[in-house]
Amino acid sequence: MGISQRPFGHVDGKPITAFTFENAHGASVEIINFGGIITKIRVPDQQGTLADVTLGYDTLDEYVVGTRHFGSLVGRHANRIEDAQFTLNDVTYHLAKNNGRNHLHGGNKGFGKVIWEPTILSDTQLQLTYRSQDGEENYPGTLDVTVIYSFDDASKLRIEYKAVTDKDTVVNLTNHAYFNLSGHDHGDIRHHLLQIHAERYTAVSDECLPTGEVRSVKGTPMDFTEPKPIGQDIESNHEQIQNGKGFDHNWILDSGGKELALAAQAWDPDSGRTMKVFTTKPGIQFYAGNMLTDEDTGKGGAKYPPRSGFCLETQYFPNAMKHTHFPSPILRAGETYHHITEYEFGVE
Repeated sequence: MGISQRPFGHVDGKPITAFTFENAHGASVEIINFGGIITKIRVPDQQGTLADVTLGYDTLDEYVVGTRHFGSLVGRHANRIEDAQFTLNDVTYHLAKNNGRNHLHGGNKGFGKVIWEPTILSDTQLQLTYRSQDGEENYPGTLDVTVIYSFDDASKLRIEYKAVTDKDTVVNLTNHAYFNLSGHDHGDIRHHLLQIHAERYTAVSDECLPTGEVRSVKGTPMDFTEPKPIGQDIESNHEQIQNGKGFDHNWILDSGGKELALAAQAWDPDSGRTMKVFTTKPGIQFYAGNMLTDEDTGKGGAKYPPRSGFCLETQYFPNAMKHTHFPSPILRAGETYHHITEYEFGVE
């Protein structure tokens, strides 16, 4: 085990570094301190052949201008906020309308486009810190964020999030990695099998915005309580599939976010690679890469057409500031935001 470093370019005259974790089995993860972006995840298949299973770019410039959030940390508030505004302590805060009339993934810049301060804590741990000033993206309070990435010999990528604020604010942090367990350059992920440990989900409008309604997955395309191919129902004429242009929804995890628990697992029948997702969060956004296009080009010139990568973003529910029966993303001054998500890779 160990963490190596290499230069990864400059942003605003400041050097960016790529940090690579490699475990005893040759599997590795690369992270840069711009956006806290996971740029590579190399894990073996059934024959022991390594492949990079996360979508991304070769160069820093591509990450700076890119709009797909490949591998990035997302905040202050991941996912959507209706009308790009929320009211807290009788004050209404107006945010960037960067998703139609709504606010998405923290705003025009968000945490995925800022420089984080890196510290190597051990052979297996990289700490990134960022101070988000009061009023950044028009969110209240100065927020001090710490994210610790670790990667071990069991090929478990752990992301630990902590944040404190000097004024009541909202916080909902996640990572926006896109996965293709066949390899980032292998195109379609519809053959992947997926299981989500959730019997309910939050229904969305045609803006992909939770309406506040909680529905059962039973008897619908949203049912992943048993493993099934991602593509099995992705072209369904079900209203929710039409609204999301495929799968782009929040599932309400059976675990309830009370402790670190298994949220989802994916399998690639071709390579035998598997991925399990554990989290302390109450929800998970499964996004099947519906909005990728034939024009999206990534590492090594690979094409990333629609549904060539999928995301499993652990989170508080989107639009929770409007729907107060959802778990609250409010972080009070003096409290500590603390959540953990793990992606464990293996073979079957």
